[in-house]
Amino acid sequence: MSSFFDALEQRKPEVREAALLRALPGQIAHAQSRAPAFAGILAGVDAPAITTRAALAKLPVIRKHELLELQKKHRSEGGSVFGGFSAIGFGKAMPRVFASPGTIYEPEGAGRDYWRMARAIFAAGFRPGELIHNSFSYHFVPAGSMMETGAHALGCTVFPGGTGQTEQQVQAMAELRPAGYIGTPSFLRIIVEKAAEMGVALPSVTKAMFGGEAFPPSLRDWFTSHGIDGYQCYATADLGLIAYETPAREGLVLDESVIVEIVRPGTGDPVPEGEVGELVVTSLNPDYPLIRFGTGDLSAILPGPCPTGRTNTRIKGWMGRADQTTKIRGMFVHPGQVAEIVKRFPDIVKARLVVTGEMANDSMTLKVETACTAPEGLHTRVGEAIRDVTKLRGDVEVLLPGSLPNDGKVIEDARSYK
Repeated sequence: MSSFFDALEQRKPEVREAALLRALPGQIAHAQSRAPAFAGILAGVDAPAITTRAALAKLPVIRKHELLELQKKHRSEGGSVFGGFSAIGFGKAMPRVFASPGTIYEPEGAGRDYWRMARAIFAAGFRPGELIHNSFSYHFVPAGSMMETGAHALGCTVFPGGTGQTEQQVQAMAELRPAGYIGTPSFLRIIVEKAAEMGVALPSVTKAMFGGEAFPPSLRDWFTSHGIDGYQCYATADLGLIAYETPAREGLVLDESVIVEIVRPGTGDPVPEGEVGELVVTSLNPDYPLIRFGTGDLSAILPGPCPTGRTNTRIKGWMGRADQTTKIRGMFVHPGQVAEIVKRFPDIVKARLVVTGEMANDSMTLKVETACTAPEGLHTRVGEAIRDVTKLRGDVEVLLPGSLPNDGKVIEDARSYK
């Protein structure tokens, strides 16, 4: 039996890149013509000219808070609940609609494996003809449906376990004997521990695919000690599958139907390969054509291909949140302001605003990397820019390139809250 879901996973990287970039202009034109929000956001953009990553990087990044604001505005005016981002409407083309905190509403299209989860489920070891115990929620949020439609596309049967009712979950697993579990790792651990407490064996559950929570090596090892091989996936309610873990357990492999960029938090500017930044995703989904959607999550590109033979780009996985907005002396300071300061000085290659102090005695220092040894007047000029942009005073510390940590932080809150 093949170790790959389909032939796309083994394409030469240059062939994949060419295919993605060929599809990009059409998707942008489609978004402009079918999704009213993008008709405004991308007004004046020549879609046929967006054929490179450099051209794509010049388009604005749309972040979740902006999507929410447009949805609320449209709803208050009696318009589309999707804020003009959906290319489809209620009816046969949209069998379900979901809600995420905010409230943000997401459409589910009628296409087979709409959320593209089958690829990740396959990589976690599931195969056609197996029964899967799905414990993701089936109400409000799309997680349950995401996994169920992916499992169906793979040829599996699904038991919709949902959450809660732990003893009933144990009973269902013992009697139905599923091949494995899909859900959060914390809930499966609760089920396994409850089964032990009840004296019920669950020998059939030997594999699992996790999402929605962190899955550290310590927890992975715990499941391995209980006979369960667990793998994680990275997906969102807006975009569906973004990346998935393989048996190599070396990062997450990108899905075949997304274009992923890593940008400096607070900007739309791509960072060098290997540097931590915000994941920005362009989806090739025609029903919900999100162009340069900022996930708000931090990650980084890993060098080289996956040892399993999958040739797509790998990311390190979830590494924290990119929104580092911090309140300093009663004023909010956000990463975009730090980026604005940096853009004023070509000598600065990287910066990090460090906030220290206790209670109301906040102080902030902008640490900047520059290849020059403290260009004349740089401290003074950067200090003036800090006041101009943030309306706050701050110190300036000049460092050599490579001095700042590669963790994606643009604002570090190092204050004491004792």
